[in-house]
Amino acid sequence: MTRKEIRLDFEREARLGFGEAALCAQKTVAQIEEILRQAGDARAPFLLTRLDEEKHSALAPEWRERLDYHAPSRTAFFGFAPETLAVPCVAVVTAGTSDAGPAHEALRTLEFNHIATTPVFDVGVAGIWRLMERVDEIARHPVVIAVAGMDAALPSVIGGLVPGAVIAVPTSAGYGLARDGETALNACLVSCAPGITVTNIDNGYGAACAAIRALRAMQMVAERGSVVRAAE
Repeated sequence: MTRKEIRLDFEREARLGFGEAALCAQKTVAQIEEILRQAGDARAPFLLTRLDEEKHSALAPEWRERLDYHAPSRTAFFGFAPETLAVPCVAVVTAGTSDAGPAHEALRTLEFNHIATTPVFDVGVAGIWRLMERVDEIARHPVVIAVAGMDAALPSVIGGLVPGAVIAVPTSAGYGLARDGETALNACLVSCAPGITVTNIDNGYGAACAAIRALRAMQMVAERGSVVRAAE
């Protein structure tokens, strides 16, 4: 039955610009192993997300040994061939150390899709001088992913300082009225900094995919402009 439950999308990269991935949190070990078997048969690189250490350890050695596993992000690469990355075009910025998990998920997703990044950790507004020390560097990136919990003030501050696309990732970091990220999510949605894109709570993977879409859109505009100039 496991094979019949799974149908992978190996054309996703050609269609959308980012590769197929599997969310492992609700999948059984048997289902994950079948996904890897199908990916191996197709010789297709594959990204696993939300693969916790317990489930990773439960995989058969033949599969576990073929994975590039990264515990902080709960991601794994399968059949992945690293390429030389270009100048970083996405900055992944966190408010605090507690926001590192979703940030690492975004960084690993971008790495899997051969997008160079600049990680900027622990620069939240509680010590805003830390952000101001690096804001010029951050502003040089066409896309910025801002990861923050608690009151999620960081995306709004960044949205008022940098010209590129800003993608906010509210996180579940916090306690009490933080409500497992609901307050951070609402804060991002009502930000007074115009034009911020907001993902679901802790969704570093989704933020990375949004960043890739933004970069591809910029590339399409540039290519279209080149065609128009050539025709003139």
